[in-house]
Amino acid sequence: MSNEANAADKKIISVRIKRKPEMKTEPSQLFSDKDIRRIVTEFVSSWIRGDIIIRFPTAVELAKKNPLSITFPIDPSVNAELKIKEHYVELLSIIAGIKPASENDQKKAINEVFKMLLMFRSSNRIEGKIISNDLQKRVEDLEKKLDAQTKLTEQITGFLFTPKKTNKAKSSS
Repeated sequence: MSNEANAADKKIISVRIKRKPEMKTEPSQLFSDKDIRRIVTEFVSSWIRGDIIIRFPTAVELAKKNPLSITFPIDPSVNAELKIKEHYVELLSIIAGIKPASENDQKKAINEVFKMLLMFRSSNRIEGKIISNDLQKRVEDLEKKLDAQTKLTEQITGFLFTPKKTNKAKSSS
């Protein structure tokens, strides 16, 4: 029987099943969180430097959309204009770290400013160009290269136009 048991044991094939590793599929979003942060940084930096001007909705523009403004003696559109600007500055304070906020609140503020940027751009409320921080670095690198090339040009010019020393010993013999 032991031979029969051994023969039966040999007929059993052990199989290991390996699962395919799950493919990590990234969301098909156009911009990553890092990209959005970079764009917002460039936008805010350009605004602070004065490279761009944001034309916030004015009280007059807001009054046109609010039919109740005629019935109220205090124009709520003026208050709305100030609230929009205050909200924008509040978001910038969170992003810049001036106003303490959790990491989640900072991320929300960045996303909110990004939405405002899209809104301002789509309604043609941004004048000027958003200058990339990378562009500024490129300009600085180009200036360094230009300085280095200028120095090399001066050195080459100096070598070409310096009088050659003649060996008087050879000429007198």
